[in-house]
Amino acid sequence: MAATTKYIALKTTVPGPKSAAVLDRLPQATPRATSVYAPLVVDHAHGSLLTDIDGNTFIDLTGGVGVLNVGHTHDKVRKALHEQVDRFLHTDFTVVPYESYVRLAERLNAHFPGGHPATTVFFNSGAEAVENAVKIARAYTRRKGIIAFERAFHGRTLMAMTLTSKVHPYKAGMGPFAPEVYRVPFPYPYRCPNRHGDPHHVCDVSCYAAIEEALTIQVAPEDVAAVIVEPVQGEGGFIVPPKSFLPWLRAFTEKYGILLIVDEVQTGFGRTGKFFATEHAGITPDLLTMAKSIADGVPLSGVMGKPEVMNGPGDSQIGGTYVGNPLATAAGNAVLDIFEEENLLDQAVRQGEHLQARLKAMQGRHPVIGDVRGLGAMVAMELVTDPKTQEPATELTNRVLHNALKRGVIMLKAGIYGNNIRFLAPLNTPLDMLDEALDVLETALSEEEAR
Repeated sequence: MAATTKYIALKTTVPGPKSAAVLDRLPQATPRATSVYAPLVVDHAHGSLLTDIDGNTFIDLTGGVGVLNVGHTHDKVRKALHEQVDRFLHTDFTVVPYESYVRLAERLNAHFPGGHPATTVFFNSGAEAVENAVKIARAYTRRKGIIAFERAFHGRTLMAMTLTSKVHPYKAGMGPFAPEVYRVPFPYPYRCPNRHGDPHHVCDVSCYAAIEEALTIQVAPEDVAAVIVEPVQGEGGFIVPPKSFLPWLRAFTEKYGILLIVDEVQTGFGRTGKFFATEHAGITPDLLTMAKSIADGVPLSGVMGKPEVMNGPGDSQIGGTYVGNPLATAAGNAVLDIFEEENLLDQAVRQGEHLQARLKAMQGRHPVIGDVRGLGAMVAMELVTDPKTQEPATELTNRVLHNALKRGVIMLKAGIYGNNIRFLAPLNTPLDMLDEALDVLETALSEEEAR
């Protein structure tokens, strides 16, 4: 462990006896598909710290898988939720509407990339948002085809799972999948494939040509309703494409009358240093999906888009009983207040710069760190067995994360081969807390590397 720990406080081994007792009950109470990652049971959490029922306090760099950009149990969110509980819990917005839904939509519309007018509809989860974005695109265009990318992740419901690229554990044995989905390459600068043996191979040029080719060998352009893309691939490995990619893709879709859906479920709400990651590219999408950090852990998601596109479906064609529920919209408005009052976008930029500087210095001492990349605070490092062959170091990654967890730092992996360590700390995490966590990470890496 790091020489001193200001934030981490471990009173027992991990898991502690109380956590172990609860974990022992899981196999009888829940199916194996709900297996848990961290062998501890939470008691309370605030900011970037999480304390289990054994009294052990951890630095949480997972942010609930990107849900807690404003931190665990932010005071403003708690206050908004308590006030809403005392007023009413449910009506179904389409039966009896409430002002917080309208106000949240208005405030989010002002953030639509490119400054184009927009409207927003709310759902419960990121997957629901993706499903409904596809429905909206098909209703507007009267076309069926959807183009998605290699290594993409868009959720686990039928259409979202079909759009998702990773087979294990998300898709194996779950077919048949939704029809009319077509897959194309996503530019991955560290591992860009040379598909045609071209000695002058350039990552972006090769991928762009393959995407164009798909409209000849996979599906006719007049049959494609939309292309769906993550501005930075999340579960795929925090892959930041070349700066030219999204502007090129916007021009490509406009050329053929195809809608562009940007999936900002993980990249949105300040994670990349802009409110939405699409802003870095200076383009306006037709539709945008959002979830995760929209409401600080209360289930809420949304689809935002150009009004003419959003009005493609007819009356009551989209919706749901719980969508945009009053607790969630109260939390969502509080989250926007926090962004406005605490300069979280600036904090995201500082956090990202700090992380990349520390990780690149670490890379100089540890050749197993093949790549350090990121945009804003959406940062990852990729572990390889050999920097020349770039063979994914999947097992090493698992051991490093387990070692760090035993020392009081909770982190997650990502990528098709599970060899990327990703950072999703709340954007307001103190930098000295990040340093303490990174010291633990390097100690864990050194120990596992020595094996």
